[in-house]
Amino acid sequence: MMHQQSMMVGDVIPVHPDVPMHVEEMNNVGYENNVSFAYDDLFPALPHSQPLVQRNIQQATNKLRVGSSLHTQVFHVPYEERKLDNANTFGEGESLRTCHSITKDTGAHIEISTSKDGSLTFLITGKQSAVLEARRQILTHFQQQASKQISIPKEHYRWILGKQGQKLKELEKVTATKINVPGISDNSEIITITGTKEGIEKAEHEIRVCSEEQSRKALERVVVPKIYHPFIQGPYGERAAALSAETGARIHIPPASTQSDEIVIAGEKNGVLAAKAQIEQIHEEMVKKCATVRVEVPKSQHKYVIGARGTTIQEILKETGVSVEMPPTDSPTGTITLHGPHNKIGLALSKVCEKANSVKTATVDAPTWIHKYIIGKNGSNIKKITQDFSKVHVDITHSEDKVKIDGPPEEVERAQVELDNFVKNLLATLTYVELSVDPKFFKHIIGKNGTNINRLKDETGVVININENDGNNIIRIEGSHQGVADAERELREMVMKLENERTKEVYVDHRYIKSLIGVRGEKIKEIRDKYEHVLISLPDQGQKRSPIKLRGPQEDIEKCEKFLHKLIKEIAESSFVQEVPIFKQFHKFIIGKGGANLRKIRDETQTVIDLPAEGDDSDVITVRGKRENVEEAVKRIQQIHNEKANIVTEEVTIPPKYYNSLIGAGGKLIHSIMEECGGVLIKFPPTDSESDKVIIKGPSEDVEKAKQQLLAHANERELTSHTATVRAKSEHHKFLIGKNGANIKKIREQTGARIIFPTEKDEDKEAIFIMGREEQVEAARKQLETAVAEISNVSEGEMSVALKHHRHFVARRGEVLRRIAEDCGGVQISFPRQGVNSDRVVLKGPKECIEVAKARINEIIEDLEAKVTIECVIPQRHHRTVMGARGAKVKDITAEFDVQIKFPERDTTEGADVPGRDIDENAEPGPNDIIKITGRPENCEGAKKALLEQVPITIDVEVPNELHRLLAGQKRRELMQTYDVHILLPPNEDTSDIVKVTGTPTSVENAKQALTEKIAEMEKEKEDRLLRSFELKFKVDPEYHPLVIGKGGSVITKIRTDFGVQINLPKRGEPDDDIITIQGYEDKAHQAKDSIMAIVHQLDNQYREEVDIDPRVHRRLIGLRGKNIRRIMDEYKVDIRFPKHGDDSIVVITGDEDNVLNAKEHLLNLAEEYLQDVADRYQPPAAPSLGDFGAVLGAENPNAPAGPGFVVKGGPWEQRAPDTASTHEFPTMPGAQQPQPSPAAWGPRR
Repeated sequence: MMHQQSMMVGDVIPVHPDVPMHVEEMNNVGYENNVSFAYDDLFPALPHSQPLVQRNIQQATNKLRVGSSLHTQVFHVPYEERKLDNANTFGEGESLRTCHSITKDTGAHIEISTSKDGSLTFLITGKQSAVLEARRQILTHFQQQASKQISIPKEHYRWILGKQGQKLKELEKVTATKINVPGISDNSEIITITGTKEGIEKAEHEIRVCSEEQSRKALERVVVPKIYHPFIQGPYGERAAALSAETGARIHIPPASTQSDEIVIAGEKNGVLAAKAQIEQIHEEMVKKCATVRVEVPKSQHKYVIGARGTTIQEILKETGVSVEMPPTDSPTGTITLHGPHNKIGLALSKVCEKANSVKTATVDAPTWIHKYIIGKNGSNIKKITQDFSKVHVDITHSEDKVKIDGPPEEVERAQVELDNFVKNLLATLTYVELSVDPKFFKHIIGKNGTNINRLKDETGVVININENDGNNIIRIEGSHQGVADAERELREMVMKLENERTKEVYVDHRYIKSLIGVRGEKIKEIRDKYEHVLISLPDQGQKRSPIKLRGPQEDIEKCEKFLHKLIKEIAESSFVQEVPIFKQFHKFIIGKGGANLRKIRDETQTVIDLPAEGDDSDVITVRGKRENVEEAVKRIQQIHNEKANIVTEEVTIPPKYYNSLIGAGGKLIHSIMEECGGVLIKFPPTDSESDKVIIKGPSEDVEKAKQQLLAHANERELTSHTATVRAKSEHHKFLIGKNGANIKKIREQTGARIIFPTEKDEDKEAIFIMGREEQVEAARKQLETAVAEISNVSEGEMSVALKHHRHFVARRGEVLRRIAEDCGGVQISFPRQGVNSDRVVLKGPKECIEVAKARINEIIEDLEAKVTIECVIPQRHHRTVMGARGAKVKDITAEFDVQIKFPERDTTEGADVPGRDIDENAEPGPNDIIKITGRPENCEGAKKALLEQVPITIDVEVPNELHRLLAGQKRRELMQTYDVHILLPPNEDTSDIVKVTGTPTSVENAKQALTEKIAEMEKEKEDRLLRSFELKFKVDPEYHPLVIGKGGSVITKIRTDFGVQINLPKRGEPDDDIITIQGYEDKAHQAKDSIMAIVHQLDNQYREEVDIDPRVHRRLIGLRGKNIRRIMDEYKVDIRFPKHGDDSIVVITGDEDNVLNAKEHLLNLAEEYLQDVADRYQPPAAPSLGDFGAVLGAENPNAPAGPGFVVKGGPWEQRAPDTASTHEFPTMPGAQQPQPSPAAWGPRR
């Protein structure tokens, strides 16, 4: 299947003449001229086999009805209709890849076969939809496609498309075509069909059939007054249905709720006309004999006239022929209108009155709270009451204190009596109480999972409802008198107890919580058992500040709190911790033999002693217990340590103010000193101690070394730790610091001292600390004191500002005042409150700052008074361009000229703001074209000029038409983005050279300059393309083409890259298949030709040998994907070419003479070996063969003349192939769909 000619079932395997024995026998066979043999005699059936029995296929199919979801379809593509794009390629790899791709898309299995005449046969298996889709794709890829256009009325398109286009898709699948139907907006009536000739014919037929069916249909609208619609429709719609059945037309009568007089008739033309005639006849008849009567019926009784789903009205219409028209539900009147024949109106009126009075309505007073008891569980009570009154309907509405009963009058009266007695009995036995309770107690009353409330319900047999809606907070108890009283009493006691309940929080150090809980919670359990009325809630683990919460009666809470404090105190006393640093090498002496020393200290002092683990670098021993016991244990441990080691202790006097700097961040400095000095222990006094003694403990030499380092660091800190304090009011600190810290930074740079201002956490808000060397601190102190003295000279000033300007200063949350204060040293500026008629403005701060602030305010007032508003006329269609993206351009102009720009409201007229709209330039400007600019006169003029510069203009730039296509696309977009302009090229059909550029004058000029430069570049590119279009053609024997291409195209790719040329080699079999074409620069093309000819000359000088090798072994010599032959070529340094056609035996070897001869010998040896395998594989069978028959016949008549050969009659090859399209030879199974006729499986019979 994968080769040009597939091996089919029944083909004779060819036997090569080199197979000796078989050929000899065949050649020695003699045949009689007139003797033939029967196939059944020469090839008898195998033993025990039964001959085929002809069965009645119909009987078999009747017995066996098996449905299959798989369908198989075979179809044929003749050679003359094939797409021959890939016909000359070796093998059918491309065809197979296409089939695999279609299989992947559709899920159908595809087999392809090529006949000798070049035609293709496809076998597709799969689900029916997949098979149809695969067939369509195969015909698209492998068969020449035609196209046909047909004209179909546009109103028929929706019938061709079907719902959501499904009908069209199905038609495309079945006919294997592509059908293009114009869209809704397209006025064309042309449908285009693309596909095979056969498929186009089928599709056209189906479309035309569908269109013709629709052409025979019609639609009519008949206007008939609505009062006559019931007579046309008939009772229960019977008359309209009968009319539809008789004429075949569909009749649509508007429903009663629709105020429409139009009846729509659709269907076949003849049927529609007949139905229309009958409807008009009914209308005319009813107009002549119809009368109208109105009767007043209470609206409450209308439902009895209507009946269930309008059945009563239909009954009256059927019995009397009179229609009953009910008033709308929102109508205030109860008038019912009757239309019908004169002689039937009276009968219909009596029936309406009868139906209206056939039902009586009564009410029974019953409070809403007992409605549920009237209904009973699952409606048991109401069912019991109404079981004898089948036609009575009881309506219980929970919004009213009534129960409504309707039905036949006599039954309603009896039901009313029973229901009234039942209600009175309920009211006598049941009662209810409502308690107002604080909602915070609801969860305690309900209990966990409702335990409390459910217990109370079970004990008292009442119903308890807790209502929190509308802020009522009511608990309602319903039930028997005794049950309600008991439940009320218990609930009141519970509420009283809850009201007396208190909550208290006890804060405990989180370290003691674990001890308070005890092992497995035993201690906390004892406390809870002791104070059972108190709920104790412990904080979650990890929460350091969460308290213990107590809730319960106040007296019990107080007792529990005292007990907890006492217990915590005991735990705290027994939880004192002290850490003892002991050099690790002495830990073993502390422990003692078998832990004797450690156990003795623990037992005698009643403490817990923890030593670090073996792998731990720490040398600290931790002791826990009561304070006096811990101190005793530490004393004994240190005594053992001192006895076993030469340890000295020395005290060094260092002022406490240097402790933090000596310890360093995270203790890094002191730890580094301890490590450098052999691990000595350095202990600083506690923070709450007034001692200045630092203790150093360890070996004497290490202690001395650590002492020297500590003193050196302390002396260094003392030199750099001079401090001074300058006091200034906190409100003056910002003036000392200055804007962005400018003032204080200047003092720091001049003196080198560090200046620290107080923070929000500091208690003393006025103290400013100066730190550094003595001379630095003194210099900084003097400068700060001078600055403080100047700032302290704060005064208060005032000025007058006209009321009309106040709003400008205080607008936007005082943004202008805030900016003035920042620029003028933090001056406080106070304007009068809104509504106060005063122009007095108060300023507070240093005198110099006040004067600066006044000057700044006066400048702003001067600007405000000098403000003018001018108009700038710009047509509205340009406003968007002038404003820019998100108003960016206007914002820049506003900021640059310090003005306010107000654009007019947008004209809502359609197209008013479209830039491309044709506008009369000489027309008077409208109010929507005027932009107002407010500010100082000179600034307004500058802003106006800037705005006018943003108005876009359009200029024409001449660009040769042939360059337009080069300018379009990316280059045009880059120019537009770079220069912020719009470039419009003329349409393709227009030969004009004019390109329009639109934008601001400056941008347009820049873009024009860039276009001129771009034109020059494109002209150069055009000339360069012309030079590169040089074409050189020369002849090279096609035999050398593969070597010019190289392995994987490596050789030809290198030539193309080296010389920058395009090289085109012809396909094999084309008319000029020896012509190679090179395109590029002329000199490069000649150089590339020389390079190719060098390869050809090199090959001409090589030795060439043609070897005759049996074609049957070619495939084996080549190997899988050419693996074997590549190995031979690499080994012998030669090129080996096998023939393209399978029946050619000549193999060409090219290379150095010695290598070629060696390769030839190797190939012949391999071929001989492979041929021997072929001969062994086809040894004659043990059973009689054709040769055996020939030998026997030849022996009987050795001198017989040569005849036609050995002839066998009646063989399978003489039988006609079954016709798969024949329903006689392949009858349809019962119940199966009739298949579409298809070509024979292996092509048409010839």
